[in-house]
Amino acid sequence: MNQKNLLEVDWSKIPAPVDDGAAKHLVGMTIPPVSLVATDDTSVTLSALPGRIVVFGYPRTGEPGKIGLVDDWDMIPGARGCTPQTCAFRDLFAELKAAGVKHVFGLSTQSNEYQTEMASRLHLPFPVLSDEKLALTRALNLPTMQVAGLTLIKRLALIVDDARITHVFYPVFPPDRNAGDVLAWLQDNPV
Repeated sequence: MNQKNLLEVDWSKIPAPVDDGAAKHLVGMTIPPVSLVATDDTSVTLSALPGRIVVFGYPRTGEPGKIGLVDDWDMIPGARGCTPQTCAFRDLFAELKAAGVKHVFGLSTQSNEYQTEMASRLHLPFPVLSDEKLALTRALNLPTMQVAGLTLIKRLALIVDDARITHVFYPVFPPDRNAGDVLAWLQDNPV
């Protein structure tokens, strides 16, 4: 089964991921000094950014009209929903900033070229970071999955305060509610 529309998804037909404990070590970790290329043509070192930041990671955004990575993508728990998750963060961007967030970043292992097209098409007000070489993914031991020979980040969201991870949303399901859940947590836990 492949739901063709990237935004209108019937989540009742998609298997939910389970908490496999792969992110429990992240709270309290310090972000390592890893620089990642961003869709706004900058290099971002998350550990150098003061204040509160939100980083939401996802496996892989799709392209309208393109064939999926694998035929059963929708049936891989946690795979489907990267575009709805990203659009939800876009739509709540102003509210996230008003809740004290200095920066919002998307994060995947896709190439910067692929992400730049997606960021432009979706009119994102924040940059998306490419961890194509898995530098940050490996340094933090982020939860990953292997699909079609690629290492993909499992969907999560990190709240980072002055380079220290203070909260983790994992697993995330349904993805389109992640930004709202992050916003509610931020409002309940001001800086």
